[in-house]
Amino acid sequence: MRHQKTGRKFGRESAARHALISSLVTNLIRDERIKTTDARAKELRRFSEPVIRWAVSVAEIVQKGESASVEEKARVVHATRMVRRTVRDRATLHRLFHEVGPRFLGREGGYTRILKVGFRAGDAAPVSLIELVSRSAVAAVPPAEKADVPDKKAKK
Repeated sequence: MRHQKTGRKFGRESAARHALISSLVTNLIRDERIKTTDARAKELRRFSEPVIRWAVSVAEIVQKGESASVEEKARVVHATRMVRRTVRDRATLHRLFHEVGPRFLGREGGYTRILKVGFRAGDAAPVSLIELVSRSAVAAVPPAEKADVPDKKAKK
């Protein structure tokens, strides 16, 4: 029986599985949107949400900068070390604490969104986009109006 054995194995040994999850979380924070299989996206959510939660919990202190007290600085160091277990890249870690964390400051959870895209060409595996909920304004481009597209049936 599999009692209390949560998580997917992805056909990998534990070290390779941890490396896969770590790289997926790092890429998600760096790019804010990645395309992967449904199973990986669902498993990635389990690991990315707590990482972002650590950044949100100390976002106000990080924004204070040098004016923070010793206890507050210790909280930031602790949060950074907890996140460092998963996110190994320094630039991504800095981005997480200085950009992503403050952006989600008033939000209690649900930092990621999974959108089903279709199926992969090679093996027909279901593919999804996983993205941060409040992405930058660059991605928020309004879709084209249908009125601008000529109707093929109207010409006939």
